[in-house]
Amino acid sequence: MQTAPGAARFTGKVALITGGATGMGLATARLLLREGAKVVITGRSEDRLKRAAEDLGGGERLLAVAADVSRPADLARLTAEIRRRFDHLDTVFANAGVGVFKRLEEFTEEDFDSVVAANFKGVFFTVQHALPLLRDGGSVVINASWTHHKGLAVGSLYAATKAAAANLAKTLASDLAPRSIRVNSVSPGYIATDMFREAVSSAEAREASRQQVVLKRIGTPEEVASAVAFLASDAASYVNGVDLLVDGGVANSIPA
Repeated sequence: MQTAPGAARFTGKVALITGGATGMGLATARLLLREGAKVVITGRSEDRLKRAAEDLGGGERLLAVAADVSRPADLARLTAEIRRRFDHLDTVFANAGVGVFKRLEEFTEEDFDSVVAANFKGVFFTVQHALPLLRDGGSVVINASWTHHKGLAVGSLYAATKAAAANLAKTLASDLAPRSIRVNSVSPGYIATDMFREAVSSAEAREASRQQVVLKRIGTPEEVASAVAFLASDAASYVNGVDLLVDGGVANSIPA
């Protein structure tokens, strides 16, 4: 895979992307590979990872490892494989997450445990396990969500975990500052991913979602990937502890 002229921000850099087999993670992996990075993608499904690796075609610059971020033992095995293959990390995109959207009275304890485990515990321990491999001056980007900026009736559990993840980015920005490791979060809006299509399954519901967006369209995984790449790059060298909305204006603006 060749790097496009003038687009080599990540040449020689090593990036870990959790949830990298689909959606925003896959789009970010593709962009970073195109810009010269060595990329590690991980996810729970070996079949999806295999398909993603074939799709990306990164050759020796791509490592795909099946792992569940909610299991610290899996993360320990993941980081051991990264150390053997690439020795270090320069950036982490803690992207893996799940969504369960119900009214409050419908949630079960199993729902609660699974969403918290993936969206908060998984993010926390992903960064912790990656830390020994992260070079000083590196970067971490955490995938949060527009839903922690605005109330959504069926999003109480999902939004709460994303609020925790966004706050974690702020606190880790302070915690890791002595090593000049920057930590930021992105908060995507309605993005055309498998999770969005599953949660918003009818044409009527998708149109209602689109109408909430000031730009009057659903976003793409590639648009989120561009924001992640900016935050991870040297172009954002003085950007730290921020939450970047990538939502077409849905959280902060009212459609005309």
